[in-house]
Amino acid sequence: MNLPTIHSGLTDWLNWLLQLHAQEIELGLDRVREVAKQLDVLTPAPYVITVAGTNGKGSSVAMLVAILSAAGYKVGSYTSPHILRFNERIQLNAQPVSDQQIVVAFDRIEKARQGIKLTYFEFATLAALVLFKQSALDIVVLEVGLGGRLDAVNIVDAQACLLTAIDVDHIEWLGSDREKIGFEKAGIMRSNGLTVCSDPNPPKTVVDYAEKLHVDLKLLGRDYGFNVDSDDWVFKIADQSITLPLPNLAGLFQLQNAAGVLALLKTQARLTIDQVAYEQGLKQIQHPGRLQTIQLDHQAWLLDVAHNSQSVDVLANHLKRQPEQTKYLVVFSALADKDIEAMVSQIKPYASHWLLVDLQVERSAPLARLQEVLRLAGVGAECQLAFNSMAEAVTCARQSNESRVLIYGSFVTVSQAMAELTEWMS
Repeated sequence: MNLPTIHSGLTDWLNWLLQLHAQEIELGLDRVREVAKQLDVLTPAPYVITVAGTNGKGSSVAMLVAILSAAGYKVGSYTSPHILRFNERIQLNAQPVSDQQIVVAFDRIEKARQGIKLTYFEFATLAALVLFKQSALDIVVLEVGLGGRLDAVNIVDAQACLLTAIDVDHIEWLGSDREKIGFEKAGIMRSNGLTVCSDPNPPKTVVDYAEKLHVDLKLLGRDYGFNVDSDDWVFKIADQSITLPLPNLAGLFQLQNAAGVLALLKTQARLTIDQVAYEQGLKQIQHPGRLQTIQLDHQAWLLDVAHNSQSVDVLANHLKRQPEQTKYLVVFSALADKDIEAMVSQIKPYASHWLLVDLQVERSAPLARLQEVLRLAGVGAECQLAFNSMAEAVTCARQSNESRVLIYGSFVTVSQAMAELTEWMS
């Protein structure tokens, strides 16, 4: 495939990047840091917040951006993966950047790298930093893609760090237990800097890492906390108690994320955020694919990117709390390296029938494995159907008499489903 130019489309660039370096993930900072130096983007804004963790990163970034924007700051954010369009990853003041802006950034990176090998994610990270640096922002919020210590985002020295819930995931890269994974996540901390952890039971490696670097570590349950009421919640830190509206994101787990966000913002003297900004920000948060409900005619569709045991447990708790106990028609698929057995067992009590989908991507679990997992979980063949595409599965669900449809299993699952549902909504 020919090298794209500044006149090429974004799709051409993304396709080229995907084949440029076949290995999807390559941890390490030396290569990407060298290119970042050439581009002069290691300081993309005067104030940088880095967010790492297994679950809740994206929601926490969305809350940070919403609150900071409500306070009048110019904010850039970088997240991954995206749901529908690559542009979702790079946002200026909560709006995705344009195709052309990304293309120009990619072209600049390609000219600067001078043969240095970069992955798809590293190109994306550098593009975000390029666009942030040229936009004269006040604050940039960076979400770690994988791990923390060796992730491309970690080339930037952040003024504050946020660690969200930590669970076992990506074991082939990060390790097979929470202590090893916690160590990798803790790698975003900076000596004598601030880190807030919103995991109520952080791995010991996180605390040890912070002590070694003399980090000001704020822990949920020790340094700050919250109480839940029916229509609002109370955030507590030091001698402060603040009553706030519930975040505009479904699920009680979001209060854990919100508490971490507020602990970070409240601890930063250089940030000026009043009560109104906190309230407006929490009310205005938008974050697709996280317990997101879409109403289509007689059907309520619930979409969630839950893809590991901890996040699926959050989804199951949300389903348990619903006043209407009608079971869901479930559209499900997952990536082959996930704990599919646990993902199925947690949702099985709330499912009437299962529509299994071949995602048609390299890492997806084959239909035969999904069917076998369901069989071993006690789901009979009469309660499951298999489809070779998401389009077929969504069409089947739309044509059913079921009033509630659940789609979960991975970002890819939700992304493909959202694309199909968008067609139905148009």
